[in-house]
Amino acid sequence: MLETIKSVFRVKEMRRKLLYVLFMMVVIRLGSQLPVPGVDSSFFKEWFANNAGDAFNFFDAFTGGSFESMSIFALNITPYITSSIIMQLLTIAIPALEEMQREGEDGRKKITAITRYVTVGLALFESVAMSIGFGRQGLIPNMNFLKGLTVVVCLTAGSAMLMWIGERITENGIGNGISIVLVVNIVSRIPSDLAILYENFVRGKTVARGMLAGLIVIAIILLVVVLVLVLNGAERRIPVQYSRKMVGRKMAGGQTTHIPLKVNTAGVIPVIFASSIMSFPAVIAQLLGKANGTGVFSEIMRGLSSGNWCNPHQIKYSWGLILYIVLVVFFAYFYTSITFNPLEVADNIKKQGGSVPGIRPGKPTSDYLERILNYIVFIGAVGLIIVCVIPIFFNGVFGANVSFGGTSLIIVVGVILETVKQVESQMLVRNYKGFLGV
Repeated sequence: MLETIKSVFRVKEMRRKLLYVLFMMVVIRLGSQLPVPGVDSSFFKEWFANNAGDAFNFFDAFTGGSFESMSIFALNITPYITSSIIMQLLTIAIPALEEMQREGEDGRKKITAITRYVTVGLALFESVAMSIGFGRQGLIPNMNFLKGLTVVVCLTAGSAMLMWIGERITENGIGNGISIVLVVNIVSRIPSDLAILYENFVRGKTVARGMLAGLIVIAIILLVVVLVLVLNGAERRIPVQYSRKMVGRKMAGGQTTHIPLKVNTAGVIPVIFASSIMSFPAVIAQLLGKANGTGVFSEIMRGLSSGNWCNPHQIKYSWGLILYIVLVVFFAYFYTSITFNPLEVADNIKKQGGSVPGIRPGKPTSDYLERILNYIVFIGAVGLIIVCVIPIFFNGVFGANVSFGGTSLIIVVGVILETVKQVESQMLVRNYKGFLGV
């Protein structure tokens, strides 16, 4: 591993790309410390600690603490993520966008441009809602139009800047820039999360009990990481046999290949969708100042909060966990259905003279792929649920309230693995070039 890192830094181009990514990471973290003008950050932190709950903890985990400190990067790239999801869904629903996507590189550029505009629009909407909602509660001292406008402009510009940084990392660095921005923010929360775990389970205990508690915490974290690695790497390979045919005077074809179907086909999307939907009502309630209180509405809000799930003293609120599991399974199937078309894959195999051994080409192959896909998607959804529920369980039972949960681990591990693969592939290309003398 160490030798691989050394070999990467010995190549000038790779060294430049890695240093560029590191520089952008520093810029991201510096921007996360710059407070929005006109906002009392200390007062906002106190409000956040007393009132925010899990609705805003979900966003704060993705923003690396920028939301809690109300920095210029408080919205982070969440508007871009939402915009990308909206565009993916609209591409299925609107024929014009679907046709645009099929135009190749030019079409993708147009969709990317539309995604940018939607991102800015969402960031503007969210910043206006935050400015009005927090201003009514006195979180922006001496609230007036100019201060509100300043907050809106800073938050919108910060989100747009992070989108630009992510695209520059993709273009000039290594890996997916947007994903790297997200990972930088998540990883920045690890030290504070570890400090919380130390305070809750180790500090004040005897040496033996403290060491035992520490080992249990480490074992649980390693278990979740291993589960994430297995979930990301698992795949079902469908064999495909291509028939031999005469091309000129020679026989061509006849090779055997496979279709790799990932067990976790939808990635972390089902978890993000489910968490976003369940936190959205609580966010609106917080902005309107109606989150706390009594009555049916408040009870529903408590049930939607993951901090109340698996709590032995408030077991009635665990209905929210059941809803969360149902949403994860639903979105796992939904997202897979719009990203993988068995009928299209079966037609392509048939056109190229291939077939799945033991399955007739055409509709039978499509039905076979759909049956296998439904099976592995369910397994992937169960895996996602296990990874996400383990931290929730220990939070509810033992009070281990940390932001670095299953969702964050899936994102971090997935992005790191993908980035490492890109580094290896680029190094492999350079080795081939060197061998050929190009």
